[in-house]
Amino acid sequence: MTKSDLRKQFFVFISMAGILIASLILLKFIEEPVKSYYSAFFTSVSQDQVDVAIALLYNFFRIVNIVLWLILVITFVRFINALLFETLLRKTSSYEISALVRNIFTIIICLVAFFVILQTQYEGAYEKLAPIFTGSAIIGVVIGLALQDTLGNLFAGLAMQADQPFQIGDVVTIADKGSGVIENISWRGMKIRTFQNKLLIISNSVLGKEAIEVAPRDNLNARLVFFNTLYANSPAKTSQVIREVVRQVENVSPKMRPIVRVRNLGDNGIDWEIKYWIEDYSKFNDTDALVRQRIWYAFQREKIEFAYPTRTLHIETKMQENAFVETTNEIFERLSNVPIFAPLSDEETRQLAESSLIRVFAPGESIVRQGQQGKSMFVIHRGSVFVQIKEEGAAKNIRKLHEGDFFGEMGLFTGEPRSAAVVVEDETEVLEISNLSLKPILEKNPELVQSFSHLIEERRAFLETLQTENNNNREKINKAGVFDSIKKFFGLGD
Repeated sequence: MTKSDLRKQFFVFISMAGILIASLILLKFIEEPVKSYYSAFFTSVSQDQVDVAIALLYNFFRIVNIVLWLILVITFVRFINALLFETLLRKTSSYEISALVRNIFTIIICLVAFFVILQTQYEGAYEKLAPIFTGSAIIGVVIGLALQDTLGNLFAGLAMQADQPFQIGDVVTIADKGSGVIENISWRGMKIRTFQNKLLIISNSVLGKEAIEVAPRDNLNARLVFFNTLYANSPAKTSQVIREVVRQVENVSPKMRPIVRVRNLGDNGIDWEIKYWIEDYSKFNDTDALVRQRIWYAFQREKIEFAYPTRTLHIETKMQENAFVETTNEIFERLSNVPIFAPLSDEETRQLAESSLIRVFAPGESIVRQGQQGKSMFVIHRGSVFVQIKEEGAAKNIRKLHEGDFFGEMGLFTGEPRSAAVVVEDETEVLEISNLSLKPILEKNPELVQSFSHLIEERRAFLETLQTENNNNREKINKAGVFDSIKKFFGLGD
């Protein structure tokens, strides 16, 4: 509750309290005169009738007093609820009062106030009412048995409220019942919105007997995803590749480093386990699915194979190998149309095509990150990507690249860090040319260094008109010149 709402509540409370107190005082002053006038008005009737009329008038004033006092108490209780439960206690992160406790507090105060007010207006009222309550013990037992489930829910709710095992917004899993996000907690039970968008209502008496798994909303909760690989694949390489991929998945917390470990040496291959922490646990299904998708794409890029059981192993492996296959001629045609490779002869371009790597990336995945050390460049063979830079901590798209476009050439020729990040828009296939593929060509034909340096200078001048460059990284390159930087990076002598 905001300060303005609290001030409004306080003004309403003061106004109501003032009106009620004024009414009680006014009623006290007019009670005796009204009785006297009432007695004088009925002088023509018998005394017994006058006594009956006076008794009715007396009861009328007592009832009005009781009603006004109860309204005053209720107004006071509502103000205390607003001040205590909705303002002060809500600010504490360790404890949250629910509607259940607030309602019980209100009922108890109102009941106590009712009996106190009744005793003040009718002396000896408690003694007169006591035989009624004691004489109805049998009725109370019958009512108690009839309300057994209701009372069980009430007291179970009180016990859980005192312990505070979960809050609204937490993800809970109840064995044989279901799982979902808590929407409401009341004196009767708990409402859970399942991941199928259904509403699951469970009574407090049942909850008190069940084992409940709770994933708090303000906590980093871990998830486990399993996969397997062939024994021929390097465990060290697999662990490094998967850890890097998982860290970039949306909703995976950057505060905790993902754990990738060997779970078992199985009959068909190595069984792996990934443990990572997610920020919004209610989206764990989507996050798990995205992690599995990124693993598949990473395996395609790094030539890591999944392990399959029995006779389906070879059939499925061949199908996977055919998912993204490009012939050398297709790669040669693509590289021949890249302007930066224009100085190469057809034989040199074909040699570069044979050593190029085909890599496939998922939508939303980063191909390179800003500031990352570069030793290769990329040519888009299919798909499209966004070039992004960081401005005030947020990613901003500055260019969109399509089939035939290339990026990362400064990393290939000079080894300087990436000046921007490149993120995939749709499923994209790129050709990666590393410095190890280009080095044999430059060693055989050193004159190409001069040609490449001119093309890179022209390319840099063009890019300077499209984006802001990283001055710290460029300053060292500019002093020595692109020509000397290329020779130094590839280890070519004078």
